[in-house]
This record gives sequence, C-alpha cells and structure tokens, in this order.
Amino acid sequence: MPQDADRKTTHVTDSLRERLYKQRSLVISSDINQALAGEVTMQLLAMANESEEPITLFINSQGGHVESGDTIHDMIRFVRAPVRIVGTGWVASAGALIYVAAEKPNRYCLPNTRFLLHQPSGGMSGQFSDVEIETQQILSMRDRLNRIMARQTGQTVQRIENDTRRNYWLDAQGAKEYGLVGQIIESISELK
Repeated sequence: MPQDADRKTTHVTDSLRERLYKQRSLVISSDINQALAGEVTMQLLAMANESEEPITLFINSQGGHVESGDTIHDMIRFVRAPVRIVGTGWVASAGALIYVAAEKPNRYCLPNTRFLLHQPSGGMSGQFSDVEIETQQILSMRDRLNRIMARQTGQTVQRIENDTRRNYWLDAQGAKEYGLVGQIIESISELK
C-alpha cells in the first residue's frame, strides 16, 4: 500500500510540474542543493529554448549550499528569457542569492515575505593547513557574495559587509527600501 501512495504522490507532483512548465513557471520551496540546482537549470534552459517569453520563478527557501545557489543565480542571468522572481514565505541565505539574480524590476515579493542575509559559514575540521585553506575560501566567497548583493541592491559593499556580520532580517517593506525587492505584490495580476 505505501508504494501505491508513493506512486500517486509522484504522479501528482509530475503532473503539477508539467502544468507549471507549460505556464513558464517553476517553484523552489526547499533547501538549495545540487539536485535542485540541476533540476532548475534544466527547466530554465528548456523554457528559454522554447521561447523568450518571461519565466516566473517562485521562491520560498531557507537557503543551503552556496555553490548550488551560484549555479541557479548564474543560469537565471545566462538565459535569454527574462526571469521574474517572486519571493514568498522566507528567502534566506543562498535563496537570497538566487532572488537577486533577476534585475530589480523583475524582483517581486508577497507582503509577508521575510529575507535573511548573512555571511557564509562552514564546518571545518582536519589539519591546520586544510583549515587555513578552507578559511581563505570562505573569506573569498564572503567577499564575492557581498559584491553581488551590493551590485544588485545599490548598497555599498561596506554596508553589506557590516549588515551581514550577523543574521540580517528584512520584512518585505524593509527589503524594498534596502533595494532587494523591486515591488511588493498581493496578486498574480500585478506581475508585469
């Protein structure tokens, strides 16, 4: 019986994914990992290959693996079709990196969305020389992410660096004032 339930769930999920694909929409509602990056990349490439009509990505994510977020961020900027991103729930960490891939006029959020910006973290162990290498990689990653956020929000790198020393939470209005959000919307009819 559990196998039948799993098959039914898979069929429903695949059916919904297909319907969203036809509407040129996709959803990220989980942690950011390599499997998700591969799936989103394939969908973006396929949709952009079919048409240059806008693609709408809905994101509600607690974040996750930075390099997987980089993959999705870069692919959004790579494809010819414009990508509109709608934040909902919370858009945190690597999720925020994905969110800012869209140009500001194409960055939307729903009224109760919260955003979390912070510096990357890592769980390092091993020999001192390995820990030292990992530390340098994290510092380099932090600098790169701060520059991306500064470019996409209009804030200075110094402001981003100061704000992200600790968890930096923004509600929808605060995120709009910060330059993260282009427009707060309440209805899909407001997407342009």
